[in-house]
Amino acid sequence: MPRPLRLGVLTGGGDCPGLNALIRGLVKRGSHEFGHEFVGIENGYMGLVEPNLTRPLSEADTRGILPKGGTILGTSNKADPFIYPVKENGQWVEKDLSDQVLRRAEELKLDGLIAIGGDGTLTIGHMLSKKGLRVVGCPKTIDNDLSGTDQTFGFDTARGICTEAIDRLHSTAESHDRVMVVEIMGRNAGFLTLDSGIAGGADVILIPEIPYRVEPIVEKIRRRATRKRSFSIIAIAEGAYPVGGTLAVVEKAHEIPGRGVVRLGGAGKVCADLLASHIEAEIRVTVLGHLQRGGTPSAADRVLATLYGCKVLDLVRDGQWDHMVALRNGKIVTASLSESRKERRVDPTGETVRFAKSMGISFGD
Repeated sequence: MPRPLRLGVLTGGGDCPGLNALIRGLVKRGSHEFGHEFVGIENGYMGLVEPNLTRPLSEADTRGILPKGGTILGTSNKADPFIYPVKENGQWVEKDLSDQVLRRAEELKLDGLIAIGGDGTLTIGHMLSKKGLRVVGCPKTIDNDLSGTDQTFGFDTARGICTEAIDRLHSTAESHDRVMVVEIMGRNAGFLTLDSGIAGGADVILIPEIPYRVEPIVEKIRRRATRKRSFSIIAIAEGAYPVGGTLAVVEKAHEIPGRGVVRLGGAGKVCADLLASHIEAEIRVTVLGHLQRGGTPSAADRVLATLYGCKVLDLVRDGQWDHMVALRNGKIVTASLSESRKERRVDPTGETVRFAKSMGISFGD
């Protein structure tokens, strides 16, 4: 048997359903089978930069957390230690505090770090590995856009929430003869919008992988009107944009200290404004926002997250640092942390899009 280790655990990036299930599975197996000791790192990598942001993480701390959304450790998507925001002379500046992370890990006497997050969190973990910190990772994101794994936990729950939202909008749209535009998260990948759009019966699905034109959407809405279907549902990804247009951005990367990525938003309004001059029907935009990532995780996400939490301990046991767990062809396997840096996107010519089009769903192309 390998010797018991003292392992740090952090959750970084946006929260998503299943994080607590993973923490629970990790701690329970680690304690029972290996006798490991766990240290909870609070608020993502911030807990390895700022003082007093760690806590013991025992089995007692994981009781009752399986069905809870969010993360008991807290998280942050603005705590990249390589571009960490520091206020100097009243101004925010970004500094490389990665060496401070290594010193903090030594102070905490960590034998290794388990990083749970999306591409940003895992990329940081890979970069810290290159500096000598022993890191393994678990992929999560509601966007389902990491190339190293077939699916991330959090996606199934978010997909169900978006589908339910579209279901609920049908009755209002039909009652008022309206065009309802539903803006859905996903950043530069359309998986969430595509799946929930199909599951919720959307008439138009607009995703980043297929820049849209207004004319086909208008034609779709008008054709429905001739069949006495005087309402339409448009599911649009936050990263979707018209041909010749650009992403709808709320905040640019340089406006968000320590984050390094843009904050998207407004794609639904852009689409609605483009349609307004072409159709007479009332148009309403619904932005689901953070409703998509909150609440109780689905059974599928609980199981996948628990399996990830258990499997990552095999990586620790086998000394497979700088690797992460992943789901491929229905099996939990390992992959290099470097793979988390690549984005996975919807295949515009794939079967899901092709079959959706064959049913009459418009993609605006």
